[in-house]
Amino acid sequence: MCPSTPSDQHVHAPATSRIDVILGDVSARFARAGILDPRVDAELLVAHVLGVGRGEVQAAAIRAAEIDTVALERLMRLVERRAAREPLQHLTGVAPFRHLELSVGPGVFVPRPETEMVAQLAIDALRVSASPAPVAVDLGTGSGAIALAMATEVPHARVHAAENSVDAFIWAKENFARVNAPNARLVFADLADAFAELDRSVSVLVSNPPYVPTQAIPRDPEVRLYDPPEALYGGEDGLDVVRVLAGVGLRLLHPGGTIIIEHAELQGAPVREVLTAAGWRSAATHPDLTLRDRATTAIRP
Repeated sequence: MCPSTPSDQHVHAPATSRIDVILGDVSARFARAGILDPRVDAELLVAHVLGVGRGEVQAAAIRAAEIDTVALERLMRLVERRAAREPLQHLTGVAPFRHLELSVGPGVFVPRPETEMVAQLAIDALRVSASPAPVAVDLGTGSGAIALAMATEVPHARVHAAENSVDAFIWAKENFARVNAPNARLVFADLADAFAELDRSVSVLVSNPPYVPTQAIPRDPEVRLYDPPEALYGGEDGLDVVRVLAGVGLRLLHPGGTIIIEHAELQGAPVREVLTAAGWRSAATHPDLTLRDRATTAIRP
């Protein structure tokens, strides 16, 4: 059970209603709670409560504008929950991903900025495909982030996504409806046998599978307490689903097709070994923007 703040719990409001002072106080509180970007989170929460953009909050702070009592009370309740390390995206209900804004909440893995690089690898592979209508598959789509990025950024591609968690599928279904990309399709299916009708016709297979080793409990409370376990843990070495993907990819992809798998920083070598042992060629690991290994690609022989 995730920790929460009861809706009727009394929250002490600050002595001022000035946005600049409130942002400073909230940022300091978030910093003490160990939040990585405290000022950013404070500004985004105020923006969410006021129904404006973050830039408008920053401008309001410069003007020493004030927030009304009702909005301030609502804000401070959200601050309590964020300081207890409930994910910001659960509080606002949305998560940015590339050019998209996705609906997220309990039961679905919140898309991370580092996965945007994984989507870029898939998008690049689709764009260089010789087919006039290349086919892409996203297995374990979660919120639908990677699939919808591919569909909207490569509109001539046909993108198929599968999810086997009921809770995550509900969020993905909402996002597919929200984005309404005509070339994107979502199904509820296990990744091992999804899309049999596409066998040997897929150009790009991408997945952000669960890859945390079972005993490696994440330190980050946002991950440990709020991300669904089925989206995190990948067996004793974290590679159980990677091994499944290695086989499924050989079934789905046509010769010359590309598989792209996200993984943890230290898993590049073992993921390459799994793919090479399964018969894949040219396995290569790619860093994200922080220069940490983030994804491995390989080519279907």
